[in-house]
Amino acid sequence: MTTDFSFSIRTTRFDEDYVPSSGSRITTNFANLARGEHRRENLRRALRMIDERANELAGGGDRYAVELDIVSADLHLRAGAEPADGGEGLPLIEMLDVRILDRETGERLPGITGNNFSSYVRDHDFSVRLPAHQQAAGDAGSGGGVPEDFGVLHGRLFRRFISSDAYRERFAGPPVVCISVSTSRTYRRIGAPHPVLGDEYEADGSSLTDLYFARMGLQVRCFKPRGAVAPLAFYFEGDLLADHSDLALIGTIATMETFQRIYRPEIYNARESAGEVYRPSLGSTDHADTGIVYDREERSRLGVTQGRFIQERLIAPHQEHLEQWLAEEVVR
Repeated sequence: MTTDFSFSIRTTRFDEDYVPSSGSRITTNFANLARGEHRRENLRRALRMIDERANELAGGGDRYAVELDIVSADLHLRAGAEPADGGEGLPLIEMLDVRILDRETGERLPGITGNNFSSYVRDHDFSVRLPAHQQAAGDAGSGGGVPEDFGVLHGRLFRRFISSDAYRERFAGPPVVCISVSTSRTYRRIGAPHPVLGDEYEADGSSLTDLYFARMGLQVRCFKPRGAVAPLAFYFEGDLLADHSDLALIGTIATMETFQRIYRPEIYNARESAGEVYRPSLGSTDHADTGIVYDREERSRLGVTQGRFIQERLIAPHQEHLEQWLAEEVVR
């Protein structure tokens, strides 16, 4: 088969002046914060929360500032002799890249890429394909479940992207994706705490998200950092503890804990901290308000819109080529 993939990367500084571009994935957490009449106040508050949390984890004071860039990856697909995307590329993935500014020395230290990881194909899988599959299964009287190949295309595209020249020229290591723990699982605290990541928690089983990220070649560990009220789920390859400096981990924690406090205050801005056994719930009412405006309903609605977009632009018109590629491709 003559289907070839290449990727291009654009970066945009995420600061209080950030305005989402027309090509930005509008369901992304940071884009949601940057719209509406409260956009500048939202951004300023969120960035201040990130810096304060980073310095708290680093021992106090205000020595460090977290600098964030939005990484936007476009897929260029060539099927046969002509570019299948018209040469412009299709939006595939967005995530944040972190740097740590040491205000004492003026040095900028590398952090970890992967924060706020999101993708159009993932939108399609969870917001379009999965509901359609479950409805069809229910109509047929066979229950629900997930498609047998659920997440395979996304996982293979992700692996191809992080092994591409475009990615490797910019980033030293693979992404670490940090997100909320699953509300479908119960977590139990295990082992001794890590000095930065804090208390480790183990789930009572794998969630659908765990299985989806496993298709991407990523394993999961969950930690509740010092001062946090709930564990975060870290998806990674390699050795999470050995492959990253404490300061790099601090940048990831400070960024994603802040976004989760805004996006899921019921869990991450709760007034009661997770104990030895913990079951997260979005139905909890005992939590504080961050004062930052975030439209969670809009985010879910736009996920369907963007899932349909990638179905129309990538999956449907190139289904035969993609299926042949998946049959031939070996996960790297």
